[in-house]
Amino acid sequence: MTDDLFRSDAYLRECEARFVRIHEDGIVLDRTVFYPLGGGQAGDSGRLALPDGREIAIADTRKAKDAEGRPTDEILHVPAPEQAPLLSALKPGDTVTARIDWERRHKLMRFHTATHLLCHLVPQPVNGCSITPDYARLDFHMTEPLDKEALTAGLIRLVEAGHPLVVGAITDAELDANPALVKSMSVQPPRGTGTVRTIRIGSEAESIDFQPCGGTHVANTREIGTVVVTKIEKKSANSRRVVLGWAV
Repeated sequence: MTDDLFRSDAYLRECEARFVRIHEDGIVLDRTVFYPLGGGQAGDSGRLALPDGREIAIADTRKAKDAEGRPTDEILHVPAPEQAPLLSALKPGDTVTARIDWERRHKLMRFHTATHLLCHLVPQPVNGCSITPDYARLDFHMTEPLDKEALTAGLIRLVEAGHPLVVGAITDAELDANPALVKSMSVQPPRGTGTVRTIRIGSEAESIDFQPCGGTHVANTREIGTVVVTKIEKKSANSRRVVLGWAV
């Protein structure tokens, strides 16, 4: 398995790691700061610095899959095109420096936290999610109309309030006893270790949002900056899509 350092500290921009092997779909390291595609959040890009100073450009990050197509605990760093000559220079045990594209990651962190604020403003089940550096969207399972200006005003209020964000964990049994904590209808939190990672925005006494989540987030809502609702679409009779973008 790959030690996923971003789970405990989303602000790590680089780390030293040992090269393990070349998978058919990417590079496997013993540990990494690169977040793999999952939970609606795009995978990280960046670079791997080799012992001789050369760098391998990483275009995407994914989880490896087993023979049945299920995600495993290995994280794959997907090289950009034309990196093959550099890949051949890697030997098992080599030390590399894994360095993410921080500006891109920080945008993902800000948008991901903003989607949790949106879940507070629209307390309906989520049946679709996409978080990119340029926009984020949530699809809500609902029939009622939504007001773009009201949602934007609500987001600005929650951002400016400077609510802290806390990473925690609950047991599988606690989650089973509180199934409403899972807001997503399409993606279930990963299980198997006995505990499930959680994200709380606000304090326990004044909780804005609390749900299982494996993504990367900012430490305080004020760090999100100004996000606005750019579009609301009726995707079906039972689905409303809310798209977030950066204020211009």
